[in-house]
Amino acid sequence: MPLMLLNQVDVRRLLDPATMLDVLGQGFVDLTAGKVAAPGRDGVQTTAGALLAMPGWLPGSPIGVKLVAAFHGNPARGLPGHQALICLFDEETGTPLAVMDGAYITALRTAGGAVLSAKLLARPDACRLAIIGGGVQGVAHAELMPLVRDIREVRVWSRNPASAARVAAASDIARVFATPQEAVLDADIICLCTTAQEPPVRAAWVAPGAHVTSVGYNPPGGELDRDLLMPGALFVETRAAFAPPPVGCDELQGLDPQSGVELGEVLSGTRPGRTSAQQITVYKSMGHAMEDVVTAALVYQAALAEGVGTWFDLTPRD
Repeated sequence: MPLMLLNQVDVRRLLDPATMLDVLGQGFVDLTAGKVAAPGRDGVQTTAGALLAMPGWLPGSPIGVKLVAAFHGNPARGLPGHQALICLFDEETGTPLAVMDGAYITALRTAGGAVLSAKLLARPDACRLAIIGGGVQGVAHAELMPLVRDIREVRVWSRNPASAARVAAASDIARVFATPQEAVLDADIICLCTTAQEPPVRAAWVAPGAHVTSVGYNPPGGELDRDLLMPGALFVETRAAFAPPPVGCDELQGLDPQSGVELGEVLSGTRPGRTSAQQITVYKSMGHAMEDVVTAALVYQAALAEGVGTWFDLTPRD
């Protein structure tokens, strides 16, 4: 059977962000319900970075696996810090179906999880967005957050001024701030999108009623101030986030996994989300194979419908 190849241009064209948010929402419900088969993330560590494998499967969808290379020194070389491939296989036969760029999917689905958390947990009147960190995630958060809230102001800070300027360029209502403290002052939604191993934003700077999201991963250490992590106000994709890295994240080490609420529990109505207008809610993303698989399957189906992609025969016949 021919194999579909999709490059990043194809993936960008085919992936609709609003549809992705809907698919991710159902995926989080399925994840909490135990319908997703996905072992813990594993990989190999080199002196320069890591290559991680993230396989997963939901009944009725292709089996998928993402291989993601995380090399945080790459930007200094003019290369992306994260590069990835996603492979899809037929769930009945195991036949390879597609290989596609995974970097854009990773960027969008990661921001998508944070944006979905804001849809569920940010105050309905939230309109001031602070983005801490530049790069791909900063841009993706700036582009997607207006899908779920009436954002009227975007504040950007990065330790790299050029990166901050690129994020600000993604929005007509964005401007760059000189310090992270100034950027988050009175912000309704604060998105941490850094590779920092120490928190760039202190809990004392966060206004009552704010929603904070964190997608950074760079152990040991991390970008999220542990003073923000309150039981019942901490939300995760899955409680596997409390496991040691590389499955879980460093900021949650030593905490009771039951102190975290899964997004799927909020979506299914089994656990509450925000309980007051003054509550500070926090979403910590660890990344899960489910997010990659459902998003890649969405792209694959769109490619089939539109006839997009390059076909390659793995087993040509004489």
